Amino acid sequence: MVLVVLRVVFVALPLLSIGFLAWVSTLWAAIVTRRAREWWVFAATVAALVTSFSFLAQDDTDDFSTPAGTTGMIILLLNACVCAGWFLYADVRHYQRPYYPIPVAPYPPAAGYAYAQPAQPPRPYGPVPPQAPVPQPQSAPMPQIPQSPQAPLPQTPVPPPPQHPAPARIDQVRAELDELSDYLRRHGGSGGSGTPEGGR
Repeated sequence: MVLVVLRVVFVALPLLSIGFLAWVSTLWAAIVTRRAREWWVFAATVAALVTSFSFLAQDDTDDFSTPAGTTGMIILLLNACVCAGWFLYADVRHYQRPYYPIPVAPYPPAAGYAYAQPAQPPRPYGPVPPQAPVPQPQSAPMPQIPQSPQAPLPQTPVPPPPQHPAPARIDQVRAELDELSDYLRRHGGSGGSGTPEGGR
């Protein structure tokens, strides 16, 4: 939200000031992006503003109707439009670019395994702790699952598959087994451990 407000202010400033404050938006773009090209654009804006003022200073009329005054106003207004457009271009381009691109390099393959290890990004802080190899059974070679030194992610429980209604015969058999289990529990089945199974 703040970025949008700043963009509106720095685009409106050159246009609403009729070009007299056009240098402010290019200065802001140069400070934010810290690129040499933006500083050169700022210098060109100031040079255009000085040139415009020199033409306007030569005009002695109130409405800048002489050729010098008209040229100064044209330069001033064009400078305002160019500064507003350039600020938008530089600011949008600056915030679309990632700040610190991290190069991704694959780890070398582990000795003794035929399968290549997947590429993992480098760790930006400190050395990577050594990984213990996972023992593999000799009878069936399987690909090694890469181990991460980071804490394992919590696994979400997998919901059981939806149970379809059982046929009536299975329900009848279940009910009979429940009755038999209750009967044996009451009339001295196995000495009574007290844990009702109920056929389930």
